[in-house]
Amino acid sequence: MNSPLPLGKLPPELLEHILKQAPQFDQRLFLGPGTGLDCAVLDFGDHYLVLKSDPVTFATEEIGWYLVQVNTNDIATTGALPKWLMLTALLPEGRTTPELVQALSDQVYRACRAHQISMIGGHTEITHGLDRPILIGTMIGEVAYQDLVTPRGAHAGDHILITKGVPVEGTAILAREFPLRLAEELNAEEIETASNFLHQPGISVLEEAQIAVRTGGVTAMHDPTEGGLETALWELAKASQISLEVNLNAVPIHPLSRRVCQVFGIDPLATIASGALLMTCAPSHAGQIQQAIQSKGIRCAEIGRVVDGPPKVWEIASGEVRKLLPYPSRDEIARVYEQVA
Repeated sequence: MNSPLPLGKLPPELLEHILKQAPQFDQRLFLGPGTGLDCAVLDFGDHYLVLKSDPVTFATEEIGWYLVQVNTNDIATTGALPKWLMLTALLPEGRTTPELVQALSDQVYRACRAHQISMIGGHTEITHGLDRPILIGTMIGEVAYQDLVTPRGAHAGDHILITKGVPVEGTAILAREFPLRLAEELNAEEIETASNFLHQPGISVLEEAQIAVRTGGVTAMHDPTEGGLETALWELAKASQISLEVNLNAVPIHPLSRRVCQVFGIDPLATIASGALLMTCAPSHAGQIQQAIQSKGIRCAEIGRVVDGPPKVWEIASGEVRKLLPYPSRDEIARVYEQVA
């Protein structure tokens, strides 16, 4: 009953139990904490403020740049424009040098300048017990009333789309953190390409999210992060309180990503997957959204439908045959880190 929890996200039942106890007093809170609800939304009278807090945990290389992207992604899934960042930097005792501090700052500032995000404050300290820097960001964005999108908006009949493919983020992390392990199966050029997945195809979804919102018809968006696409589908179903039917064979998986996952014996569909944007949209707009996104050189695939029913995810095996997709207990990449430890 009181045994230690495994590496990764809290079990969904425990998380839901904890979040239901969260105190909420301000009437301006439009959207608070919940499963699949990555951002808080505050009503400021003539617009919404959208807030997100996220750390960088698995990655160590380029973590300053990385931090800005993962926080920006969640803001983007609401249709909001990211504008302000607060940063908490916890730095390891005995390993932190002025050069390290400057390098991390340069990474954060470079990413902020690229998205025109203002750095407005935060906290830094050298912390006992760490073996690597830990960065936590709080991103704040703005969105007009009519443009707000939340994970609660999926409706029966909507089409389910995904951009780029999976797991972009997992591929980059594994190549950067465990190159020697990959060298047993991949050549140096392939490992370098996998490492660069951070930038190409890239873990940012800001561009395609803005394209989708401008095109119209988007009902919900979600950023598949820890737990990968399978967890993201379950979170979206729970947030919207509706069922999803998904053809997992239609999910784009880059051949190099598949090979990287095979080396570690992990499921690419349950591996941390920033870089993919999961969305639902009205049937009348699905083709337009796909065309608009693909016109910018970004892959966009249709992988399923939203259907009436309780919050569950069904895998379409063949035709009308379907089976319940298991809820991943945790991210596949966590098993890799445990093996190394």
